Amino acid sequence: MSRIGKAPIPVPNGVDVSIASGSITVKGPKGQLSQELPDLVTVSQEGDALEVHRADDTSQSRALHGLVRSLVANMVTGVSDGFRKELEIVGVGYRAVPKGKNSLELALGFSHPVVVDAPDGIEFVVPQPTRIEVHGIDKQLVGQVAADIRAWRKPEPYKGKGVRYVDEHVRRKAGKAGK
Repeated sequence: MSRIGKAPIPVPNGVDVSIASGSITVKGPKGQLSQELPDLVTVSQEGDALEVHRADDTSQSRALHGLVRSLVANMVTGVSDGFRKELEIVGVGYRAVPKGKNSLELALGFSHPVVVDAPDGIEFVVPQPTRIEVHGIDKQLVGQVAADIRAWRKPEPYKGKGVRYVDEHVRRKAGKAGK
C-alpha cells in the first residue's frame, strides 16, 4: 500500500471540492483549480477530508495512487494558501525591475534587457532589485516560471554570478592557479 496515497487530505474551511466523473475541481479564496483523474484512481470526500483509492494492485495503479494524492493535496494548498518561489540575483549590475503586475525586466549582463511575462495565475513581486518572488496557486506553474527565469543566467561556479533560488548552494571552484 502506498504510504503517500493512503494519507487523507484535510480540506480547510472556505475550500469547496467537487468531484465529477473523471475530474476534480477545487475552489478556494485564492482561485480555482481542476485536474483530470486517471481511470485507475478514484477520489472521495469523507467529512472534511479527501481519500484517494486505487482500483487494483498493479504497478501502474500503485504509482498513480501516490501521484494523484500529491496533486490533489497541492491543489487544496494552492487555493487556500498559494505557493511562492524566491529567486536571488547575484552579480554587479544584475537587477530586476517590475514592469506592471505581469511583467519583469531583468538586467543579466546581456547587451539587452530580458523581459519575462507572467502566464495567467502568476504574479511577480520584487521586494529588492536583487530578489524576485514568484506567487501563484498552481505549484507546477510557479516552479516552472521560476526555473525559466533561472535558466536565463544560471549561477556560475567561479564567481557565483547569476540567478539562483534563495536556498540554493552554489559549489564554488578555484580559478586558474598562477605559477
